[in-house]
Amino acid sequence: MSKNKFETNAIRNQLKRSQHLEHSVPLYMTSSFVFEDAEDMRASFAEEKERNIYSRYSNPNSSEFVDKVCQMEGAEAGFAFASGMAAVFSTLAALLESGDHILSARSIFGSTHSLFSSFFPKWNILHTYFKIDELDGLEELITPKTKLIYAETPTNPGVDVLDLEMLGNIAKKHNLILVIDNCFASPYLQQPIKFGADLVIHSGTKLMDGQGRVLAGVTVGQSALVDKIYRFSRITGPALSPFNAWVLSKSLETLAVRVDRHCENTLKLATFLEDHDQVNWVKYPFLKSHPKYGIAKKQMKAGGCVVAFEVKGGLTAGQRFFDSIKLLSLSANLGDSRSIVTHPASTTHSKLTSEERVETGITDGMVRVSVGLEHIDDIIDDIAQALG
Repeated sequence: MSKNKFETNAIRNQLKRSQHLEHSVPLYMTSSFVFEDAEDMRASFAEEKERNIYSRYSNPNSSEFVDKVCQMEGAEAGFAFASGMAAVFSTLAALLESGDHILSARSIFGSTHSLFSSFFPKWNILHTYFKIDELDGLEELITPKTKLIYAETPTNPGVDVLDLEMLGNIAKKHNLILVIDNCFASPYLQQPIKFGADLVIHSGTKLMDGQGRVLAGVTVGQSALVDKIYRFSRITGPALSPFNAWVLSKSLETLAVRVDRHCENTLKLATFLEDHDQVNWVKYPFLKSHPKYGIAKKQMKAGGCVVAFEVKGGLTAGQRFFDSIKLLSLSANLGDSRSIVTHPASTTHSKLTSEERVETGITDGMVRVSVGLEHIDDIIDDIAQALG
């Protein structure tokens, strides 16, 4: 592990330069790689040597991206995917077998919920949800068939916070695999492996890219587990494209400075919303009013780029708020340089039943804002006029 700081490693850790001594890593747009002779080809396919064979397996650009994320997260190995959900599915599918049981936090991304409830049961892989504020009773839900614990923190879209250290201790005690979706925080703000996570998943589409350009996912963690994920993925084919990997490697060089600005803007917006008379409640990890503020301060460097709040007046007032937005974007993405407002109940979590949304804290009037890099005065002005 390099002795340099996070920001320096993100910029200076790169592939070895070619004979051209390029200052910036080139783009390796190739589907396959050639061999010196028959023995080189045989040994490569027999995995007696480490080298690139086919870009579905590995590519210099995806390898550089993965290596950077591994260093940021303190992980042993990793694999990069074509999207965040490809990372979630491939990671779990590679590790689970028919009859296994997933213990998952109830507050998870809508597509992950659909994976658990609509697809895994076809392969006799079942799940049990636990409430994020009831970790004390988590061990009672563990069965002899439980294989892993899955959670996001902060959660999407409610921006709740789970105690990573407690989850890590429980997983270790019961010999379970702890998988954490660290997308909302990014490796700059939080490293779940330090608290006991075995695997960490990211949607590179979000803060890692930071400009809404590419789809990507990555899983990093223990090498033995990543090897299973790699062998599953090289056959099933969810690999990240070289171009998107190249974009992400460059984006990671500015991750720290971008996320610092995101967090600064978001805290100011959250503070403004907390005092607004048209807002029922506000959730942001680094607001002292957040129920898990102490835990957030323990495991996060700052609060992230997402704030959730509820507009007074229910669904009608919420629709009026969205229709009144002028500057900010109406979109389902997050972690973008441009601020984005989303209505989770009708978009990202619309596949959940109304009862399931209530159980995860998603109300009809909830608004999720991914705060971007615009001047904070302009962001607040647009939110304020829409609320008014």
